Amino acid sequence: MRPIKAIIMRNLMKFVRDRMRLFFTLLMSGLFLFIFSFATKSIGINLAHPMNYLISGIIIMTVFQTSLNNSMSILEDISSGFMKEILVAPIARWQIATGQVVSSMIISTLQGLIIIVVGIFIGLDVDFIHGILMIALMCLVGLTFSSLGLYLASITKESANYQLLVTLLVLPLTFLSGAYIPTMALPKMVAPIVYLNPLTYTTSAFRYVSLHMENQSTAELIASGVAFNINGFIMTPAIGVVLIMAMGAVFFTLCVKKFSDADFSRVKVFKRGRR
Repeated sequence: MRPIKAIIMRNLMKFVRDRMRLFFTLLMSGLFLFIFSFATKSIGINLAHPMNYLISGIIIMTVFQTSLNNSMSILEDISSGFMKEILVAPIARWQIATGQVVSSMIISTLQGLIIIVVGIFIGLDVDFIHGILMIALMCLVGLTFSSLGLYLASITKESANYQLLVTLLVLPLTFLSGAYIPTMALPKMVAPIVYLNPLTYTTSAFRYVSLHMENQSTAELIASGVAFNINGFIMTPAIGVVLIMAMGAVFFTLCVKKFSDADFSRVKVFKRGRR
């Protein structure tokens, strides 16, 4: 457990020192809130709290995007030579992978918590029970997509290729998840993609908890884009959570196996020259 703890602490210290990345995360979240608030209000859909509806989507998308982007740090560590020294140490690779995934989960959850605090000042209602459930969901989403990110990083092995691949994944999945634009307002022709998009169910489950929608009927949840009627099958937020948990287990198993088998010896190491 010591190697896992050491990797987690090292990545957390790196996150705390990288204030610029945190600033740009908050800046982008603020820009999305400002831009899409006009779209949410103008699409003509009857939402009880349109701003809170949008804030909840931004929170969970922040967790998703941060968990994927943090996985790129292991490629940067390999390129700098730091991770290659760890890889040749007498440490099991599954411990390195676990430490990387858990640290990415913690960092993405912390960034989500920061957006929640900002959202409270805007009007987001968070009590103790729902706050705990929101944190649990953020941890689940962070763990799932940190595992996916490490799996993709183990495949690409290069930061540039990883960034390109993640960009191709993030943009369409994000905008077709209902996080920024409600799924009810999307064209019907993209409905199959929306239903196949795992982020659709992460967003709906998080909204269900953060907006206190447990007392609403199934029909009301469907009308709010939190539950989905897929050819007669009702995809509820609870089923969505089970789906995310299954995905997390699969992605974690895949990323540990792929990282353990990956050959990083050909990755070019860039060392800073001494002056």
